[in-house]
Amino acid sequence: MKVSKVTSRRRMLWTLLGLALLFGSLAVRLAYVQLSKGQELTAKAEDSWRRNIPFTAKRGEILDREGVPLAYNVSSPTIYAIPVQVKDKEMTAQQLAPLLGMTKEKLVPMLSQKKASVRLQPGGRKITMELAAEIRDLKLPGIVVAEDSKRYYPYGDLAAHILGFTGIDNQGITGVESIYDKLLQGIGGNISYLSDAGGRLMPGSSEKYSKPQDGLNLELTIDKQIQSIMERELDQAMVKYQAQGSWAIAMNPKNGEILAMASRPGYEPGQYKEYNAQTYNRNLPIWMTYEPGSTFKIITLAAALQEGKVDLQNDHFFDPGFIEVGGARLRCWKKGGHGSQTFLQVVENSCNPGFVALGQRLGKDSLFKYIRDFGFGSKTGIDLNGESNGILFKPSQVGPVELATTAFGQGVSVTPIQQITAVSAAINGGKLYKPHVAKAWINPDTGETVSEVEPELVREVISEETSKKVRAALESVVAKGTGRPAFIDGYRVGGKTGTAQKVINGRYSPTEHIVSFVGFAPADDPQIVVYTAVDNPKGIQFGGVVAAPIVQNILEDSLHYMKVPERTDQLAKNYKYGETPIVTVPDLTGATVQDIYEDLNMNFTLARSGTGNTVINQAPKPGARVERGSTIRIYMGASPE
Repeated sequence: MKVSKVTSRRRMLWTLLGLALLFGSLAVRLAYVQLSKGQELTAKAEDSWRRNIPFTAKRGEILDREGVPLAYNVSSPTIYAIPVQVKDKEMTAQQLAPLLGMTKEKLVPMLSQKKASVRLQPGGRKITMELAAEIRDLKLPGIVVAEDSKRYYPYGDLAAHILGFTGIDNQGITGVESIYDKLLQGIGGNISYLSDAGGRLMPGSSEKYSKPQDGLNLELTIDKQIQSIMERELDQAMVKYQAQGSWAIAMNPKNGEILAMASRPGYEPGQYKEYNAQTYNRNLPIWMTYEPGSTFKIITLAAALQEGKVDLQNDHFFDPGFIEVGGARLRCWKKGGHGSQTFLQVVENSCNPGFVALGQRLGKDSLFKYIRDFGFGSKTGIDLNGESNGILFKPSQVGPVELATTAFGQGVSVTPIQQITAVSAAINGGKLYKPHVAKAWINPDTGETVSEVEPELVREVISEETSKKVRAALESVVAKGTGRPAFIDGYRVGGKTGTAQKVINGRYSPTEHIVSFVGFAPADDPQIVVYTAVDNPKGIQFGGVVAAPIVQNILEDSLHYMKVPERTDQLAKNYKYGETPIVTVPDLTGATVQDIYEDLNMNFTLARSGTGNTVINQAPKPGARVERGSTIRIYMGASPE
């Protein structure tokens, strides 16, 4: 059929209109994409082209409470390759191989990978600054020296179990390095550039540097000096007693701050791979569980005093050397017993039958309520990993014998951190605090404190009046009882010994013991409490003989370091046979020789220097405390007249 010219023109017009609408729509769409979506689409394109070379943030330092760095970072660069930019892979691998301690055969495949960037590891990971400079000087195309760092612990094994250590990627693995890993790590940065699918740098583009955000510095409650004193004493104890292990904790009893914590065997965080995993994974002061022995009697004492079940001065107890309970004979450590004694003497003598009597007066429900209120049977919540719960009898398991043995620290299992936390509550006025090692977070750039860790009161267990009685009784233990080896002349010290048989394969060992001592000072206003235990010391296995002198040394040196003033109002020590009393040096200046010999009463030996009949100087100075029989050198001269 023949199409008319009019129809043909009409069709052509509609076609032109359709094409105009189509191109108009495309133009509108193009304008919309360009003007409205242009930046968004460009950003998406750039994201697909963008390649990053990461830069790790500087990990926050760990400081002691005085700001002394215990863990910090040292520069240790890492070598990266951008394979597409490496022009001669054989030559590049040949030059890098001897420097990185790697073979050419291993490097060539790494340089040939279809990746934007490749880390040349292990040899190029965390290298020295000198080696990094040597590699930079080679000016090898496609080889980049990226900033990196590794952790450094300047004091070797000091506070190792508290600090923990980091892995190859600066990630915290144990200790506070692990617990506070996110805050210490910070946020990483990078060098960013645009490349095509083959990894070639896009024409006209440039590299962009995103600065890392460094981690916060962590200030601990730990005091490096007290920590050093403690570790010195544990090292000496391990050598002296050939023990299987030892551990200690020092705490501020007024707020739960840990001043020092250590265990042996120890390890060096920077060399952790050289040690058995059990050594660095087990922080004994919070992980170890064992029967506490007589240090646990402090809890029974506090409960009995709080409930008004005993008057230490006026109530008496007769100890024949044992007590019969539920058909079992529970013996005192002293053969033949202590005879008739006040309950203060029961505490001084650490008399097991006397404490059984206190437990019976309290009863099962009351005694175990106080034990749980003092924090036993559950974790303290200290900010360290690996804490144990300890073990208590279930109420249904507690009969007359279990009640009796628990009263003197047998049959229950506790951790050292539970023990020192509970004792702190018993002597600080009755307040149980959550122990902690983190003190504050500090901005590494400004030095300003970002946040502080406030003391956390868990509960009030006993009254201030009861706590005062507990302190006085424990001071008497050190002056007159089993804790005399912890006596420090010039300081009021309280404390309690502990000797417990180890349980091996479900049975009490007749030959292996864990001996312990907990001591605090000043006894009337405690500033520091120290707990230590020694696992199976060779030779004499008594807490008063082995552990008490360790605590004495830690306390004495720490009190001097803390500038706690000496006192003259302490309880007089009850010296036993073989012990040398401590006496005060008198002021002899101005006295004649005849006067001196009449007044000294054989307490001292005299050594004279100079001529004349009058003392013009002396050594030691007046007021010094020395052992009876010590030598006083007097310097003679003419009388003042």
